Amino acid sequence: MKIAVAATPDVAIPTLELIKKSRHSLELIITQPDRPAGRGNSMKQSAVSLWGEKNQISVIKAQSMDEIRAAIKDIDCVVTVAYGVILPIEVLDTPKHGFINLHFSLLPKWRGAAPVQRCLEAGDKQTGVTVFKLGKGMDTGPIYLSKKIDLLGTETSIDLFSQLSVIGADAVLEALTLIEEGFHPTDQDLVGTSHAAKITKDEALINWHRSSAVVDRQIRAFMQSPICWSTFRNEPLRILSAEISDNESIKSGQIAVVDGKVLVGTSDFALILKEVIPSGKRTMSAMEWANGARFTPGEKLG
Repeated sequence: MKIAVAATPDVAIPTLELIKKSRHSLELIITQPDRPAGRGNSMKQSAVSLWGEKNQISVIKAQSMDEIRAAIKDIDCVVTVAYGVILPIEVLDTPKHGFINLHFSLLPKWRGAAPVQRCLEAGDKQTGVTVFKLGKGMDTGPIYLSKKIDLLGTETSIDLFSQLSVIGADAVLEALTLIEEGFHPTDQDLVGTSHAAKITKDEALINWHRSSAVVDRQIRAFMQSPICWSTFRNEPLRILSAEISDNESIKSGQIAVVDGKVLVGTSDFALILKEVIPSGKRTMSAMEWANGARFTPGEKLG
């Protein structure tokens, strides 16, 4: 089949690689226009745009729905992976076999913008990927197939995105075979539906009066974006990684250096801070930050 892929971030690259190597023909990549990024606000291409250029695949940075419709009029199927644009039904109906979407959850659980992060935040024991046919609703279309994995409880969002992107590439290829064979996808069950809303910066503010398990899940879930944070001496402190200790003697939010480790108290066990980003500074180890900060007794975060 003639395939187009509509995607933006690097989680789509395993799918692009696998389709390129398959018996299908990867005809086109549709991605979002270049965006200003970094301190200088220089224009930056999406990860899939760069991949397309490197692999000599035609790329369009669509500015309108008419542009997308014209580009896919001879395409058999469009695969979307975190494209980030809601497409109207007249676009979805343009290819011979419509659009299929690779979603990083076991639908109908965690429909929406942040399924990987919400799954980790909630402490789910299992997740996976789902390939479904795009329609009018938000992640509500009929399902071609799902693939499940068990979670260890130590994964970060970066780890899980990487793992699911590889599993998802195989799932997309299987779904394309099912489409060729005339398979009809199955309607989603409404039981177990949940919504994975986009994460706000305010949600990433740590409440040290919560349990160590809850705060640990939050830090791991939001590691990639927006990154969990607290305040230290009235300045923001971003916390990239931490782990739960067996120390119960520290009050919520209080910081201390014990046996060469930087501890912060929660409602039960303290967390060991691993990597932080102090305001206006680079990423550094928690101990490097502590050595420069020189805590006073009883000093707190938050």
